[in-house]
Amino acid sequence: MGWVEHVMFWHVYPLGFTGAPVRGEHDAAPRLRHLEGWLDHVVDLGLNGLLLGPVFASQSHGYDSVDLHRIDPRLGTLDDFDALVAASHERGVRVVLDGVFNHVGAGHPWARRALAEGPDGPYARWFRIDWSDPAAPRFDDFEGHSSLVALNHDEPAVADAVADVMTTWLDRGVDGWRLDAAYAVPPRFWAGVLPRVRAAHPDAWFVGEVIHGDYAGIVAESGIDSVTQYELWKATWSSLLDGNFYELDWALQRHAEFLATFLPATFVGNHDVTRIASRVGQERAVLALVVLLTVGGVPSVYYGDERGLTGVKEDRLGGDDAVRPAMPATPADLPPDGAWVQDVHRELVALRRRHPWLVRATTEAVELTNTRYVYAARAGDDVLHVELDVTGSPRATVRDASGVLFTFGP
Repeated sequence: MGWVEHVMFWHVYPLGFTGAPVRGEHDAAPRLRHLEGWLDHVVDLGLNGLLLGPVFASQSHGYDSVDLHRIDPRLGTLDDFDALVAASHERGVRVVLDGVFNHVGAGHPWARRALAEGPDGPYARWFRIDWSDPAAPRFDDFEGHSSLVALNHDEPAVADAVADVMTTWLDRGVDGWRLDAAYAVPPRFWAGVLPRVRAAHPDAWFVGEVIHGDYAGIVAESGIDSVTQYELWKATWSSLLDGNFYELDWALQRHAEFLATFLPATFVGNHDVTRIASRVGQERAVLALVVLLTVGGVPSVYYGDERGLTGVKEDRLGGDDAVRPAMPATPADLPPDGAWVQDVHRELVALRRRHPWLVRATTEAVELTNTRYVYAARAGDDVLHVELDVTGSPRATVRDASGVLFTFGP
């Protein structure tokens, strides 16, 4: 799995990116072809991974699946998917899929059969169901969302089904899986399933969505390769917003501990959070990107962040729409005002490409105040010095022994 040490992802939420209807009436269209037209943009940024949000048939937003073996008709057909994977691989771009294996949509055939067959039916064991009122059995759900019914991960048939789904799409050419809501699944489940999948695909990469908790312990117990580094994400924007680099330094000390046992999946934006430019402004967002690309881990850039897009996540129906926007037919159709942000992304990605050891680099504070932070990113004899300053206008500098490699600000 050496490819993981050299991959940097472009993270896309396909239903939003392609303008597919999420609520109301659904249609069928080859929208994945739209995404295929952006692959040269990915390569131009210097990225070589495509981290795809849900692509499987679902009821609405993709995380309420109804068929994990079928491409969502709103995105196209199996042929459209195969074409996207082939076009990606032709450009040296790895493809990782979003696997929703903690729960399924309430309309999934498995759930319908469980209710239809009753508590003694075989599919009843696939879920945790309260049958105390025979007229109104109740599924355990995911975090209070009744449309998302939780699977019973103690049922061997569920493990068989998940292993089959994973293997099927790896057989089809994908390179790995993001395990949605991995924090809600018992680690022993992954520990039982993943060796079966790896037997056929030893180079596959598995990253679990984990928000809080003992990251290293979860990795060790579950056998997954990586988890989403939400601690560092939060500390990065919070330190920049509040002028408190002590928080970031503390998170990077924790990050160094994680790097001793696994490569965390790092990010400053994704499909579930307010855009970094909305959090801290475009200029401070550049400093967040400097952190992302000069510390250890497997980084990803959320689509549109490379153009400084804004969007605020809200706790309401449709509250994710602003951070999951449709994109135009080609990158050339983007408005020009974010071009400078794209240039900065390209420059910093190139810097990391020239220093591939950064994937395992740990950091040490050289200078630390509330509003100024200088750290050394180091792996063996290799070292970069990174300076962040929000005392006035945001400034950043990256240098090595030969001099300045990157600078931003006045």
